[in-house]
Amino acid sequence: MASESQLSNILIVEDSKGRREIMLDGSVYSIGRDPKCDIRLSSQFVSRHHATLVQLPRDDNTFYYRIVDGNLKGKPSANGMLINGRKLQAHDLKNEDEIVFGPQARAIYYQLRRDAASTLPPDEFDITLISPNMVDEMDDEDEEDDTEGGGF
Repeated sequence: MASESQLSNILIVEDSKGRREIMLDGSVYSIGRDPKCDIRLSSQFVSRHHATLVQLPRDDNTFYYRIVDGNLKGKPSANGMLINGRKLQAHDLKNEDEIVFGPQARAIYYQLRRDAASTLPPDEFDITLISPNMVDEMDDEDEEDDTEGGGF
């Protein structure tokens, strides 16, 4: 169970309205153009109920997601979907799989292992910037300290 908390399942969705990140933790997600879908895609080429994501268990108490073309009742989408360039009816998602629902409507799946101590996702913009001027000023201060002491 501890390893389950270490896995983050993320779907990066890109469509005509832009790019967004969706954290996956539910058991079933409907994907499509319909406003009632859990993951709504904005594209005229996407069916109202284009695909379904289903969470399935593994033997090690973790889980994975399977994407299936169409809805849960078995009705397929009009145009299908490409997964990593291949037209498939269903696929067990793996890290960095690309799902294309139609022109300008795609998603990339990520399954990331997190440090158990970390409760917040890492911030990709968490960096420290040092201006070259700051480094020069620090070097100058060090030199002043050396000369003020009278030297040996």
